[in-house]
Amino acid sequence: LPYVPHVSPMALLGKVTATTFALEGPRCVFDGHADASDAVWLAVAFANASAAFRNPLSRADVPPYQQLLTARSYMTLETAAAAYSCSAPSPPVLRVGSDTACRDQGRQDPCNGPLPSPGPYRVKFLLMGCRGPKAETRWSEPILLRRAVSPSTIDPAPAGRGSALVVIASILTSLGAVLATAVLGALGAKVWGSLCHRDPGTDAFIRRSYRTHHIPPALPQPLRPGCGCSPPGQCCSAPQPPAPCQRI
Repeated sequence: LPYVPHVSPMALLGKVTATTFALEGPRCVFDGHADASDAVWLAVAFANASAAFRNPLSRADVPPYQQLLTARSYMTLETAAAAYSCSAPSPPVLRVGSDTACRDQGRQDPCNGPLPSPGPYRVKFLLMGCRGPKAETRWSEPILLRRAVSPSTIDPAPAGRGSALVVIASILTSLGAVLATAVLGALGAKVWGSLCHRDPGTDAFIRRSYRTHHIPPALPQPLRPGCGCSPPGQCCSAPQPPAPCQRI
């Protein structure tokens, strides 16, 4: 078939990663060629090994994911052909390499394991029935995955942007210093104004001085006639402090 598989044009997060890529499903591609019992497979091969790939004659001959590094190809994503028909509700997006459980070497079923290297890879869709292959698409263009970069090789100051970053940092530092100076100045002016501004009445009260008047000491009052010292310890002039008793 003339259809060429390709990476999905939709805006997707992680469309191509270090171990996966998102592929557009072959919608309407196998209409007229598939029966209800047929399945569509995805063949994945290293780009330099795609020409040597041979279609399996039955499902039992499908090359598994675990043999990718030795056989240089494998098949995965077995899907009912009806899922790719024109009557399907929406075009599917297939993520190749998303099944991390495929690392278990004990699994025998064809699975969709993480791709072991950046590739590049080529893929094609293959329609298989009970008696073997029925139709296939062309191979895709080489698909190169992202490469993981070691943290030690990352330049903290990329070339061409170092001077710009220095200028921006200097401007931000200057603006911060100006803002801090303005805030401190405003606070200082407020505190100084509160200290210098006093209530006139309070200030006049604090600075006012008083001069005491001279008050002569009180003179002893003479005893009233007939006032003796009886009973003892008391005198007739009660309001005044007791005076020394005198005998007549």
